[in-house]
Amino acid sequence: QVSLAESGGGLVQAGGSLRLSCGASGRSLTRYSMGWFRQAPEKEREFVAAISWSGAITYYADSVKGRFTISRDNAKNTVALQMNSLQPEDTAVYSCAVRLQTLPTRDLHAYDYWGQGTQVSVSS
Repeated sequence: QVSLAESGGGLVQAGGSLRLSCGASGRSLTRYSMGWFRQAPEKEREFVAAISWSGAITYYADSVKGRFTISRDNAKNTVALQMNSLQPEDTAVYSCAVRLQTLPTRDLHAYDYWGQGTQVSVSS
């Protein structure tokens, strides 16, 4: 069993930055890939970014490429999402997830454990 807990969400003005963090407990995530997803009100959950177990492979949604950076610290069992140049359309609940495979994927159905999420709100 894996428990994930996100932190770092909040309210920021357009153009600002936030750094989300996801901590894991119950199991070492060193060998597994992880991802960030988001869900805006009345919209489907969508892929944001993912990272392989080593950090060597990363994927990003086109909408965040060049603005968001995913990273991980295996020694601390954490994954982070640095979000820069935030826009109102980035407003959503952001959740981290772990996939019990070494390679990441954009497919949310391929992830095995999920955190509760953290709210990110961007004002114009």
